[in-house]
Amino acid sequence: MIDAIVVMTTTGSRDEADKIAGELVERNLAACAQVVGPIRSVFRWEGVVEHKQEWLCLLKSARQFYPQLEAALRELHSYDVPEVIALPVVDGCSDYLHWIHASLAAGADTS
Repeated sequence: MIDAIVVMTTTGSRDEADKIAGELVERNLAACAQVVGPIRSVFRWEGVVEHKQEWLCLLKSARQFYPQLEAALRELHSYDVPEVIALPVVDGCSDYLHWIHASLAAGADTS
């Protein structure tokens, strides 16, 4: 089966989140992308605690695509240091995990 991952990133606008989500699915680096938000983020940046409205992108992919997915996120993202965190999927509905695999494989066949 697939070595599935969920990659998370946050953006400063809904438009940017939608653009990133669409591009990564179009490039066949993610089988699915969800945009959640707005969310409230609290973080320290350059010595100051920031309180910002952001949008969260959850990207379903496979571990083998992570290097290309990270490179694409860095290319598309407006932040100097974007959040790019990959979490392993340790278990899940086998039909859904198979769909991720099939979706990524089908896209690879057409590129």
